[in-house]
Amino acid sequence: MAKRVRVVRMSVEQPLWRALAAYRVLTMLYAILLAVFGRDKYDRPWVAVAFLAVMALWTLATLPKVAAGAAACTKRFLGADLALALVGILVTPLADFQAQHVDGTTLPSIWTAGSVLAFAIKGGWRWAAFASTFVAVANIVERAEPSRDTLHNVLLVWVASIAIGYVVEVARASERTLARALEIEAATRERERLARDIHDSVLQVLAMVQRRGTAIGGEAAELGRMAGEQEVALRTLVSSGLVPPTRLSEDAAEGAVVRTVEVDDDEPDGPGETDLRALLAPHAGSRVSFAEPGAPVLLAPAAAVELAAAVSAALDNVRVHAGENAQAWILVEDWPHEVIVTVRDDGPGIPAGRLAQAEGEGRLGVALSIRGRLSELGGTAELISVPGQGTEVELKVPKISRGKAGSVR
Repeated sequence: MAKRVRVVRMSVEQPLWRALAAYRVLTMLYAILLAVFGRDKYDRPWVAVAFLAVMALWTLATLPKVAAGAAACTKRFLGADLALALVGILVTPLADFQAQHVDGTTLPSIWTAGSVLAFAIKGGWRWAAFASTFVAVANIVERAEPSRDTLHNVLLVWVASIAIGYVVEVARASERTLARALEIEAATRERERLARDIHDSVLQVLAMVQRRGTAIGGEAAELGRMAGEQEVALRTLVSSGLVPPTRLSEDAAEGAVVRTVEVDDDEPDGPGETDLRALLAPHAGSRVSFAEPGAPVLLAPAAAVELAAAVSAALDNVRVHAGENAQAWILVEDWPHEVIVTVRDDGPGIPAGRLAQAEGEGRLGVALSIRGRLSELGGTAELISVPGQGTEVELKVPKISRGKAGSVR
């Protein structure tokens, strides 16, 4: 039997719409009761009865639409609902001749606030300010001589509706933030599951191929060596959990920020910062050991790309000059003001004066590929080599780029 998966959609708005539906019904009954108990004050009772009947029918007929939420409450519906509330305010003097001179309630009473709240829930504080302004103007027009109480009530409705609209916007931003956090958590769990599967299957197979190939010898030994390199590279990637970012997403205006940056070698000046570990991790293998900090090593995209290219050039020199069997080590250090990457090998080393001789012959690999890149970033590149004891290249890059300033030793 297939397993059924229940999908639950989160919504902070839906309870608000349901509460608004209940509010509209209660305030409709309240307005009707006020009219019943104050029927003696109306000079034209039929005007009050006609409006309250229309308001009651409209409230009950639109109850399912309001309870359904924002999708059902379109702009046209909200406009019609607000228009009915405004008509109720403006026709009050027709039913009660003294309404313009004596403090009292309008025909729709506090039912009008429901129309303004619908705007606030639908579109936030800006929509609430729009609707409450119309209600304020209607109340002032309805009272030919607006009193202090009238102005106080108008201001109270205006401020309260805007505040509710702002709270709704914050709630929506929180909901989106939670949804993104859940997506990240789900992606992390899936990555961990894949890592377990890889460890239980692919890595074990590669390790077995390496052992059997070495034992058999011949061409199988070469196959075993390649399998061992892939095992080390895959194990490094799985253990570090480095997944290169694929997109740039930033949404600070809505109260939540999620930012990931895609690094493109052709466009090194992209926004944000780049984790240097993600660029150096692919170099790890059976001949190259990679040691990194536990936390991200963040640099400007241009600096990270250039530093990674300099490390790649140093490793190329190890393969060319130290031999295919030479071991290399990459060490990344993250200091408060700079990042230091050290590339060391166990090759025969470089004889004294060899670099100067190579530059004189026009072979500028170290001068341009390594020192030139670091110089443009305001960093330094120091090469230490002892014949018979290997070579060490220390690359330093400041976290705040200084352009082309800085020394190169």
